[in-house]
Amino acid sequence: MTVPQSRPPDVADGAPDTAAGAPPEGYAPRFLHQRLFGVARIAAFTLDRDGRILYWNAAAADLFGVPPDDAVGHDPAALLRLPGEHRAAFQPGAFGHVWCGACTVPRADHGELVETAWWVYPLEDAPGIGALALAADLRHLREEGPGLSMGGVLVAGPDGAARRDSGARLLRVEPALAASADADAARALARLLPPADPATPVIARRVLDLGCPAVTLSLTIRLPIVPYRGGPPDDPRVRPRAAGAARPGEPPRPDTVREHLAFLGEAGDQIGGSLDHLQAARTLAAAIVPRFADFAAVELLDVVADAAGPAADIDDTVRVRRVGVVHNDEPGRWDDAVPEGEVLRLPPGTSCLQAMRSGRTVHVPRVDDACAARLAAPFTDRDLRPLYTGRALVIVPLIARGRALGNIKLLRKPDRPGFDDVDLALLGELARRAALCIDNGRLYRREVQVAQELQRSMLPDDPPDVAGARVRYRYRPAGQAAQVGGDWFDAIPLPGCRLGIVVGDVMGHGLTSAAIMGQLRTAVRTLAGEDTRPGRLLRQLDGLARRLGEDYLATCLYAIYDPVARTCTLANAGHVPPVLVAPDGGSRVLDLPEGVPIGVGGAPFEAVQIPVEDGSRLVLCTDGLLERRDRDLDEGLRELRGHLAAAPPDLDAACDAVLAGLGSDNPVDDVALVAVGFDGLPPADVAAWDLEPEPSMVRWARAQVAERLTRWGLDALTPTIQLLASELATNALLHGAGSVRLRLVRGRALVCEVYDDGADLPHLRTAAATDESGRGLQLVSHLAARWGTHRTAHGKVVWFEHDL
Repeated sequence: MTVPQSRPPDVADGAPDTAAGAPPEGYAPRFLHQRLFGVARIAAFTLDRDGRILYWNAAAADLFGVPPDDAVGHDPAALLRLPGEHRAAFQPGAFGHVWCGACTVPRADHGELVETAWWVYPLEDAPGIGALALAADLRHLREEGPGLSMGGVLVAGPDGAARRDSGARLLRVEPALAASADADAARALARLLPPADPATPVIARRVLDLGCPAVTLSLTIRLPIVPYRGGPPDDPRVRPRAAGAARPGEPPRPDTVREHLAFLGEAGDQIGGSLDHLQAARTLAAAIVPRFADFAAVELLDVVADAAGPAADIDDTVRVRRVGVVHNDEPGRWDDAVPEGEVLRLPPGTSCLQAMRSGRTVHVPRVDDACAARLAAPFTDRDLRPLYTGRALVIVPLIARGRALGNIKLLRKPDRPGFDDVDLALLGELARRAALCIDNGRLYRREVQVAQELQRSMLPDDPPDVAGARVRYRYRPAGQAAQVGGDWFDAIPLPGCRLGIVVGDVMGHGLTSAAIMGQLRTAVRTLAGEDTRPGRLLRQLDGLARRLGEDYLATCLYAIYDPVARTCTLANAGHVPPVLVAPDGGSRVLDLPEGVPIGVGGAPFEAVQIPVEDGSRLVLCTDGLLERRDRDLDEGLRELRGHLAAAPPDLDAACDAVLAGLGSDNPVDDVALVAVGFDGLPPADVAAWDLEPEPSMVRWARAQVAERLTRWGLDALTPTIQLLASELATNALLHGAGSVRLRLVRGRALVCEVYDDGADLPHLRTAAATDESGRGLQLVSHLAARWGTHRTAHGKVVWFEHDL
């Protein structure tokens, strides 16, 4: 089928015009209003005498991603980042004739490249206006126009002669140099300009005098749709295949445009049905074989396959990974020659590298022996010539968002017809759709990986090893990767062999919730390190969340277990209540004041202290473990108590039994579970003395410490512990108030605590050579493994730990 021409037929395709003379008699620039303006949205803007934008229509905002307020008053060449050879066209008076051209520009909002056709008209008699520019998206012209052909771009210069823009790889565009008073064209052009501007009729008349732009077609090609001829479009048809083209055993081949479109739709649904970019690539290969090819291999850039970062530039060191291979030969025929998962380094000059660099399909109608040898040359450890020889080869690049992701390599056996133009067009469209699905899957996987890595980095690794308690964690992310949330948990060793336990749940999901979770967990650890009581800790956490922002909402439960006093103090901020399991297996949900979530404010957080027996267990969790569509929170708590009653005494086994029983293999929300076994410290490992606040108490305390260390078999530590304990006792005598109490606790480390009723907390300072005080805490800091101070209900405690 030969497409009608809109310029003299003696101009050969691919050769530059030497003149832009008058069109043949009877020529009318009908494409202006019947094709160009009717098919694609036309961006229009006017320039003042200084080359600044005066008017910017809505189509220009949509095409270039620049709103009118950001465009008016700017230089279009700089605003649109035009290539150097196109900048002069937007200087008023640069050409004495209409200028036509084409180039690729990035959108301002997200950087996607847009292939754009331009027509620039210098306007000498329009008041205050120096030029009018029209632009169209060439992709829309190709997809919606009458099968527009690929070719160079013809540009009319100042002398009226046409020249070819050799750098363009777009549509053939030329000015129709005939004057026309076509009223339809004038109305179509006027609609692009501001209706209230009195210069609009002048601009339209001037443009028509200069010549209307026309898109020309001059190739003899088969098109999947017929050209427009002025009436209702006929039913789409393709050229009938030659008789006898189909051979016995050839797979069925679509023979109508509807079948092509149905195939594209079906294949697109299959490829886009998975958020896994590797699965989408494999589905692409499976959709093509055997319908359009006998062999298909999808190769992705190694960085794309790993979803490790953005697609890299295509250079001589690029590496690709073969992620999908499908063929209709005997099973296993090519498994060793082209295995899936193989990473390849493409040597310079290979067809695959050429396709990705240029963005163009590489088509070899028949691979001869020499070509097969070149294709197989990079594989020195195997002979791939039998795979290529005699077959038709097509390499289609996978391009998405202006970046090459890889390519798909297709082969047809010698007994099948080669790839024709319709096949290449369909495969190119399928590759574009598949590349977008693959890139979307890669971006989705990368986002999920970032969220999961962020969340994992903010959760504790191994439970702490503390005296008097055992801690076990379990965490299950949501079954849907997009539901990565803000559940957190922690166990924090505190002074005096105590243990802080926290479980929280940030409202919402995604990266924001994970980031908020990390901030709140850090804040809890910081406040707990100051030995802040549970109610006060939640109040301070609530104040912090409200200062950080409105989105900082979370539930939280904080508890402190004292293995010496055998008590557990808890405070709740709208979280799921914990379950306490007695040594005999009986369980109960602790009745705590619920409180409001963190970040709401306006309500106190009350702490409750309960006695706990040795051998009992405390289980804390988030609502993702308990709530389901068919199960509310109360029912989930009842089931949790039942599973805990039947669980084995080992904490690890008990946690696994609870997760298995409550069906958390594929949760719809994050699941966090913390189990704490209360063992307590034996009374023989604790020694305490009340000291009279007088100078002799220091000597008496030293004697008591030495006697207890001897009983515990720690005589080697006696000199050091005596020295440090006497320093703390002296500090309490000089700077404290009220009664003084000394306590030694033997756990994972030896802990020494000195209590007094004073309110002032001591701090480490540098003592000068003439100072009489200030060296005691320096000595403690130097000899002890850890030391610190915190307030109590009636005073303060200064403590240190010494490793055993």
